[in-house]
Amino acid sequence: MDELIARAAKDLTAATHVVALTGAGISVESGIPPFRGKGGVWEKIDPMEYAHIDAFMNDPAKVWHVLLKDMTRLLGQAEPNDAHIALGELEKRGTLKTIITQNVDGLHQRAGNTDVIEFHGSFAQYRCLTCEQQEASAGIDIREIPPRCACGGIWRPECVFFGEMIPPRHLWRSKLAATQCDLMLVIGTSAVVQPAAFMPVVAKESGARVIEVNPDPTPLTGSISDYLIQGNAGDVMSRILKEMP
Repeated sequence: MDELIARAAKDLTAATHVVALTGAGISVESGIPPFRGKGGVWEKIDPMEYAHIDAFMNDPAKVWHVLLKDMTRLLGQAEPNDAHIALGELEKRGTLKTIITQNVDGLHQRAGNTDVIEFHGSFAQYRCLTCEQQEASAGIDIREIPPRCACGGIWRPECVFFGEMIPPRHLWRSKLAATQCDLMLVIGTSAVVQPAAFMPVVAKESGARVIEVNPDPTPLTGSISDYLIQGNAGDVMSRILKEMP
């Protein structure tokens, strides 16, 4: 692994326009479980019953009780880990330009990143279903379920439920970022959820180098990515940062 760490540090130092694609794996070290895979949220509950927009609109109290209440509390307590902090530092150095994230936890912004495309929305903001007012998560009182706006309407997180479209502006901006970068970091994603998983392909076809940081190989490994550094995101990214001048 040491050779790959040194190689990644060299490649990042030489790059002038880096974009990162991040998935649930980068936030596991912050205590946030993934939705998919072993130990994921969808192993415990049926996403079609509790995370589909129709399920929420038909019975918001049920969805809030089973899924959203705990997610809101958990994400409110989570803190950026070493991987988030490393990406924040790369932006400060002027190397990292944009993050495309599949996560809804808002931890990249809290670590200092300013251009974050939240592919699936965010739990950091909520919107009233009745009056459309928006509110930061800190202002949502979850002692009453479902939580309600002052107008009496029910709050919903500004995340993308199953059955909802990815916001077109997020898709357009992600494709643009992928075509403009000369290096893409792919961190903590299984690279199976489309259309986010297609962004490394766009980057590669546009001439960028693609570096994976993941515990296990993905469909990108050996075909799209130039190399894979296997390990926990926080440890790997911290070591890469220390190797950079």
